[in-house]
Amino acid sequence: MGEEVFLTKEGLEKLQAEMHHLKTVRRKEVAARIKEAREYGDIVENSEYDDAKNEQAFVEGRIKDLEQLLRNARIIEEDDGSAAENHEVKIGSTVEIKDVESGEEFVYTLVGSAEADPSENKISNESPVGRAIIGRKAGEKVEVEVPAGIMEYEIMNIRKKSKI
Repeated sequence: MGEEVFLTKEGLEKLQAEMHHLKTVRRKEVAARIKEAREYGDIVENSEYDDAKNEQAFVEGRIKDLEQLLRNARIIEEDDGSAAENHEVKIGSTVEIKDVESGEEFVYTLVGSAEADPSENKISNESPVGRAIIGRKAGEKVEVEVPAGIMEYEIMNIRKKSKI
């Protein structure tokens, strides 16, 4: 089987769309490039052919990876937040944290590693910060080991809850 992969509904749809694009569009584009490169003659020293074959290997590898991720996906559903136990950080929660030393505040959504994207403030539950805050509640302080030493954060607010 494989390791369980946590995804939000949005993350699942994004990966499904990527796989659909790779299978229906990119495969055809790469096949056309290979066909065109073959027409140049000898494929032994044909850099166009080599590039196209490398791209084909990348596309097929990514499709295989996506199929594995989707097979092992566990969807995180939104919860209404009414149960008391939902007031802790879980995968799918959007969390406001503050660097205790600098006072700088950050807002992150905790997601599974397959959909982590720091540019969108989506951090993995497997990241140092993610591991430190999961299961914690607003008002708690956590220490996170980073290359520069130990950072201390305070969980200010949990804005969105989830259930698995």
